[in-house]
Amino acid sequence: LPANTGYAHPTVDGGRRGDRHRRRRARRPRDGPGIAQVKGVRSVVLESSATLRASGYAFTTWTNAFRALDALGVGDKIREHHLLYERLVAFSASTGEAAAKLSLKMQGKSGPHEIRCVKRNFLLETLENELPEGTIRYSSKIVAIEEEGNVKLLHMADGSTIRANVLVGCDGVNSVVARWLGLHKPILSGRSATRGLAEYPDGHGFGPEMLQFIGQGFRSGVLPCSDTSVYWNYTWYPSPADGDAEESVDKMRQHVLARLRAAKIPAEALDVIERSEMSDVVSSPLRFRSPLALVRGSICRGGVCVAGDAFHP
Repeated sequence: LPANTGYAHPTVDGGRRGDRHRRRRARRPRDGPGIAQVKGVRSVVLESSATLRASGYAFTTWTNAFRALDALGVGDKIREHHLLYERLVAFSASTGEAAAKLSLKMQGKSGPHEIRCVKRNFLLETLENELPEGTIRYSSKIVAIEEEGNVKLLHMADGSTIRANVLVGCDGVNSVVARWLGLHKPILSGRSATRGLAEYPDGHGFGPEMLQFIGQGFRSGVLPCSDTSVYWNYTWYPSPADGDAEESVDKMRQHVLARLRAAKIPAEALDVIERSEMSDVVSSPLRFRSPLALVRGSICRGGVCVAGDAFHP
């Protein structure tokens, strides 16, 4: 092979959480043999950034997610640092009254349900620590894909080429892999979302429950991750009346607080947003792939597929 050409069997492109699960499933160096040691499967992860992108917020993980985390050998580490939810409570933003309460302790077909809000950076760093050195290739961005028989030629931004038998694209909403598969670009939903994370060194006082506030043109959630951290989110339909809210994180936070204060939102929920660090607040337009586009397109072809935001933003 040319000096700038490498070879990898299963290859994952992207730095999102979907690829962390897949790469970890491919190689497990600790706590007994993993698929790599039993099947002889070798894999690499191509990360476009120079370092691990462990920054971010949190996301809700349900029962199936923890089955995957257990298979990867990190489930208990995640559980140790994140609260197990007992119920979900949805409030009317207009009246402040609880509109619905749902117990999350019910039994499923395969046992009890397990729902937690997991901090993204904690999950990625935990998975990163379990990988053999060299599994992730940083500063590796795919710019084009070619076929050569059953092998895929991955052309990188630095001019090198990687030959891969299998390629899993977890490269985000502007996925190069999705474009190669023929999927149309995701379209704007008309909604935007902002979110953040608040830290309470002395404890926040929230119970093990998911709180939602719905109405008056928005939906907001408050989800404790642990005894000292709380994740929050807010989605709405932007309008010209929002003014310059999108210009800075400070203006965005003030916009969110103004909307929530005008509604029947409890003070403790407002406090979560008020104490979020400025670097912990972002906003972005929400996109989606229409069902018809997915029916007409293909999410996999010849050993290539997409997952995560590359599949369904």
